[in-house]
Amino acid sequence: MLLAIDTSTSAVTAALHDGRDVVARTSTIDARRHTEILAPAIEAMFAETDVAPGDLSRVAVGVGPGPFTGLRVGIMTAMTFAYALDLPIGGVCSLDALAHRAQTLGMRGPLLVATDARRKEIYWAHYDLDGGPIVSGDPAVDKAAAVAEQLGDIPAVGRGARLYADVLHDATRAAAAGAVDTSGDAALTGAGEAEVLLDVDAADLAIVAHERVMAGERLLDTEPLYLRRPDAVPAAAAPIARVLGR
Repeated sequence: MLLAIDTSTSAVTAALHDGRDVVARTSTIDARRHTEILAPAIEAMFAETDVAPGDLSRVAVGVGPGPFTGLRVGIMTAMTFAYALDLPIGGVCSLDALAHRAQTLGMRGPLLVATDARRKEIYWAHYDLDGGPIVSGDPAVDKAAAVAEQLGDIPAVGRGARLYADVLHDATRAAAAGAVDTSGDAALTGAGEAEVLLDVDAADLAIVAHERVMAGERLLDTEPLYLRRPDAVPAAAAPIARVLGR
């Protein structure tokens, strides 16, 4: 049983994969309460599916890119499960999970996955959806306009695509209008097509991780993909004379 966790976007999300399919998932949209939501949500998911922590055989976690605080919550929670239960753990680029969701919904060809990086920027990666397993993108952070200039007018998914629809080709709205085939989308029952293309869902991350493990691929390390330095920095040291009162 694989436990997948992701807190790289506004979604606080976890899922269970039994080696054949996703058997449970939880997802709450709240960009500010990752710490309060994640552990109780996982506990409730275990209770609803009658799964005990001891039933787990592997942990996978989205390593971003994403904002500092939220991303750390998911990675540290996953590492705690792995350490406490002596389980193998590996990372997946969180943007890969959104690319998988787009592919599952029927999208093919070039795709931009863009999530909100704040500071009027996006975390992004470029994919080519040919129907095969998702090949991990090369994530970066840039202004949306700069990415659009580099890649051209290709379909984009993720909350960044919605936020900067003035310069990006927002494909989430096409999905909402029914332009994308959603047949067989059992893992996310009850969620609107547009919403599942905005934020990462651990159900998709679980599938990507499982496919890669079964193919003999090594998952990423659990080092978070921050891509830039934090906003908070240590204060400059005061001159010695001031500290000594001179």
